[in-house]
Amino acid sequence: MLKNENRRGKMKTPPAPEVVKNIITPNILDGTKRTFWAYVDLNRAHVLMLRKQNIISEETCLKILKVNEDLAAMGDTPTFEIDPKREDLYFNLEHYLIDRVGLQVGGQQHTARSRNDMTSTVTRMVARRAYFELCQKFIELRKTIQALAERTRDAVMAGNTHLQPSEPITFAHYCTAILYGLQRDFERLNHLYEHINECPLGGTSMGSSTWNIDRQMTSDLLGFDRPVRNSIDCVASRDYVLEFLSVLTIAGNTLCRLSNDLYIWSTPDFGYVEVEDSVAVCSSIMPQKKNPWTLEFIKGKTASLEGDLVAALSTMRTTPYTYCLDLSGVAVSNLWMALDQMNAALELMIATLKDIKVNKERMLAAARTNYCTVTELANTLVRIEGISFREAHEITAMVVDWMLKHNKKADAITTDVINEMANELFNVSFEKLTQHDVDLALDPVLNVKSKDIIGGTSDRQEGLQLEEIAEHIALDEALLATRQSALSAAKAKMEALIKETLAH
Repeated sequence: MLKNENRRGKMKTPPAPEVVKNIITPNILDGTKRTFWAYVDLNRAHVLMLRKQNIISEETCLKILKVNEDLAAMGDTPTFEIDPKREDLYFNLEHYLIDRVGLQVGGQQHTARSRNDMTSTVTRMVARRAYFELCQKFIELRKTIQALAERTRDAVMAGNTHLQPSEPITFAHYCTAILYGLQRDFERLNHLYEHINECPLGGTSMGSSTWNIDRQMTSDLLGFDRPVRNSIDCVASRDYVLEFLSVLTIAGNTLCRLSNDLYIWSTPDFGYVEVEDSVAVCSSIMPQKKNPWTLEFIKGKTASLEGDLVAALSTMRTTPYTYCLDLSGVAVSNLWMALDQMNAALELMIATLKDIKVNKERMLAAARTNYCTVTELANTLVRIEGISFREAHEITAMVVDWMLKHNKKADAITTDVINEMANELFNVSFEKLTQHDVDLALDPVLNVKSKDIIGGTSDRQEGLQLEEIAEHIALDEALLATRQSALSAAKAKMEALIKETLAH
């Protein structure tokens, strides 16, 4: 055994209390929860490789593996006490090993590697696990919105631009727009995986190794697609962290905009949607209140993602292109915080949407009266009377202005008002246009049904869009399953190799 089990290389004094309080303890507490399992798997793969390359003896390999199997059996959380005086989780694991097999044997586990490439590898393994957890929630959210769209294909409402009534759509059409945005967010997640899933193990501190290690073997056993090709890049690269944070920030933007729309539509002034009681809260003083609790928290949580991205960018940009702790610790911590917030936002959004009430009658009543249909009235003037659209637009604008000044709603527009405005503007009177034509143009349901072009609001077009979205979700699920299967196969291969080795 070492004379001082907490020996710190050439350091002759223990870490200062301020260092323990502000650096070591927070990192160990957070790091143990996230990374314990990854360090154990990494150690097992590394020891198997050392034995295969005849760098350690069979006897040494067996003794180390048996201890690592005990650690693996603990799952994600160690059952022994983690001591901050040992600086980090890795040294706690090494102490656990050496305490059971002795320094001569246990000390060989760290041959041909460094904490630098270990930390780099573990960070990627944890980010990879987080990727899968995030993707599962993301797909669940997309399916929840897809189901909501399917049951609201008949919910005709006024679409908005500039928060003003624009043209008639369906609530399903709005949901489908969100689904396309989330689909692009997920595509960015898919691409990100290729950059996460490269193995830095074997880069050592930054300068590779004179030991004849097999980096491809450890990469395969840990489920990576390939080893990182350059030893400096092994320990210096954290651009995938920035990419992950960027993807989270962009996806969070989609979620926040959805939350904001629902937030507005849930106000009594709109009354288009109502969240279920379980995701709302009443005022402590005003009994009439039903506040959409989750929507406010989703907006707040997604807002913090941008801060995490900027913080990581600002930290990383001033680091040298090699290993350092502001890179590997401080900048990376922003990713863990962002993932916690994003996962919470996704869960809250799923809980909100699965039971949300859509007030179809209120939506349709507003669409009939708030002038969202008058663009089609202008189109009708063009079709029936043969005037230019700009002329029709001017006439219709004057009609709307007249109606509003006289406190009338859109469904009260008559041919008399139209002709009066046409005569005033262009000294013309329309003889072909009938009141029936006007009423058809101003019907929001017919407006929606009539838009049967690519991307349109008709039921047929909405069905095609939802079919396409369902296909994309199915493909994304299949790719995710393929990646998870490859990871499971790698883990099974390592477990089988350990079992075979221990049986000797």
